[in-house]
Amino acid sequence: MASKPLFIMLCSDEHEKIQLAAMVASVAAVSDRPVQVFVTMNAILAFRRGATPAERYHGGHFHEKFMTAKVPDAIELFEHGKMLGDMKMWACSMVLDLHHWEADKDLTEGLFDGAAGLTVFLADAEEGELITI
Repeated sequence: MASKPLFIMLCSDEHEKIQLAAMVASVAAVSDRPVQVFVTMNAILAFRRGATPAERYHGGHFHEKFMTAKVPDAIELFEHGKMLGDMKMWACSMVLDLHHWEADKDLTEGLFDGAAGLTVFLADAEEGELITI
């Protein structure tokens, strides 16, 4: 029996929440579960092209522990999930418009499959399980 697709709405800019979303998405994708990640609100700031981990992440109880323990970077985990499994990542079109950004120019290179609106993402998510982080 095929697994229900997992839909993750990532809206927080806290390091530990971005890290959790990356861990859940990549593990699900490499476990043969289709995953779609919708990055919106403050979370999009962590995906700004050229940002270093120090610029990308902040906040949350585990932030300093993540930075000093050298845990795998969330961006790398998302990349591994896309490379090894069935994972798609979408940037919120409204947030991109507000920043005057384009997914293929201003966000982490090669990570996003494009921009999408919330309505489309939620309609697609009806076929699976949705979590918000």
